[in-house]
Amino acid sequence: MNMKMSTQVKERVNPSRAVKVTAKKHRWYLGGIASGMAACCTHPLDLLKVHLQTQQQVTQRLSSMAIHLVRTQGVLALYNGLSASLMRQLTYSTTRYGLYEVVSAELRKGDAPLPFYQKFAIGAVAGFLGGIVGNPADMVNVRMQNDVKILDVALRRNYKHVFDGLYRTATEEGVSTWMKGVTMTSTRALLMTVAQVACYDQAKQVLLASGYFKDNIITHFTASFIAGTIATGITQPFDVMKTRLMEAKPGQYKSVAQCILFTAKLGPKGFYKGFIPAWVRLAPHTILTWIFLEQLRVYLPYKAATVI
Repeated sequence: MNMKMSTQVKERVNPSRAVKVTAKKHRWYLGGIASGMAACCTHPLDLLKVHLQTQQQVTQRLSSMAIHLVRTQGVLALYNGLSASLMRQLTYSTTRYGLYEVVSAELRKGDAPLPFYQKFAIGAVAGFLGGIVGNPADMVNVRMQNDVKILDVALRRNYKHVFDGLYRTATEEGVSTWMKGVTMTSTRALLMTVAQVACYDQAKQVLLASGYFKDNIITHFTASFIAGTIATGITQPFDVMKTRLMEAKPGQYKSVAQCILFTAKLGPKGFYKGFIPAWVRLAPHTILTWIFLEQLRVYLPYKAATVI
């Protein structure tokens, strides 16, 4: 009888089981779903940002480019490459948000928040891996978005959707094309996740600790606005380089260094081309992602399994 009671007590306090239950509360797939929902709202701004980044001039404005695109291609042109954008979020964002949630849950002791250096490290690793996983869809996304600005229809790639783009790039240019620009993609994703995820986590923690904020949509909005602004500032140069490398024709740039030097001819502004549309797109995208994610956590509560 005593042995049976002792066994039951051990099972209740088994630390490995307690960690598993805690990790399950942070469902890794919700981040990708929330990012995909946000991408549907901000895709036109992302498309205009790509157009600005791939031209060798810094004078054209976002508004004039949007008007020209709608006049020449129609309103639906603003959603060109949406399938690739969604696939990118379901690979890239699912990986980085998922890894961050699971690893941080494993390291967290009870309800105590993690120190920022741990959030930074987890976000950096999760973002770097997410950038690699999402690069194929990201490459197709950039090409599909940039396709509509090519006036000569015969010169367009005309990918029907993301899967057609992945298949054609693999058969026409080789599977290695999927990893085009991966150096910049993974570096940008590392910085993006640190700013967009770790900084959000920290900002939310500070706001709640101040006593003036509660865990509600106002706090989620404020923290995500801060994170989105930080993310745009530190990732824009890498985003410009990533876009140029992915859109480049075979042999256009012999190396990343050559692409950097080519862009540097424009001066410092060259590395911040499309900054305004990038901020206009990234800040709302970050805000919407976190609001959607926080709401998904509320309306899809985790039901813990019974431990026997």
